[in-house]
Amino acid sequence: MILETLDVDPATVAASAGWTLESEGACKGDVCVPLPGDRDLDVATLAASLGMPLLHDEDSGLWSLGPASVTGRALETAKVPVDFALPDLDGNPFSLSSLHGRKVLLVAWASW
Repeated sequence: MILETLDVDPATVAASAGWTLESEGACKGDVCVPLPGDRDLDVATLAASLGMPLLHDEDSGLWSLGPASVTGRALETAKVPVDFALPDLDGNPFSLSSLHGRKVLLVAWASW
């Protein structure tokens, strides 16, 4: 989530990050995390409570709010939602499902 300010209304956070402010705290699906103080929280407090990385780029004046890690992991699940195949170094198709049952580290890179 890219922000120009840390003063963001709850509807924007809900639409972009999926967390809603409820009486129990910040909630997403079955997970609710208690929040400190009143309901007028800034994004920095929300990020700290949910374990979301918050970075500021002074040159552009923009903030970046990363995924929540309240469970200790940035990913919500370790399951691949759909199988896919990519060409290997020889051009032959390689399917991710061929590694079923083994630990896999996927590294993605983009030049932009």
